[in-house]
Amino acid sequence: MFDVGFSELVLIAVVALVVVGPERLPKVARTVGALVGRMRNYVATVKGEVEREMQLEDLKKLQQEIHAQQIHSLDIQQPLPPVQMKAGEKVTKKLTRSSKRTKVAP
Repeated sequence: MFDVGFSELVLIAVVALVVVGPERLPKVARTVGALVGRMRNYVATVKGEVEREMQLEDLKKLQQEIHAQQIHSLDIQQPLPPVQMKAGEKVTKKLTRSSKRTKVAP
């Protein structure tokens, strides 16, 4: 992310030593390290949540596309032929688009 070389790190260390002083420098370094660690953890968490949301949106779009294709494929199919029944017969199975015949009981 940031392009910090060795010379920049040495310059920062020298300025910190002059500003903070040699007695407080180790404590300040630990505090800064802990804060940087927390910041990295927070950024990683937010990045993971954003990626999960993007994947969820992609899955929702895919689901909508599949649903639209299923509806389109049902519209393309030919209508079912009419069923001829004799008087007194009862239908034992509902006629659906996937079944082509009905079973009738005498």
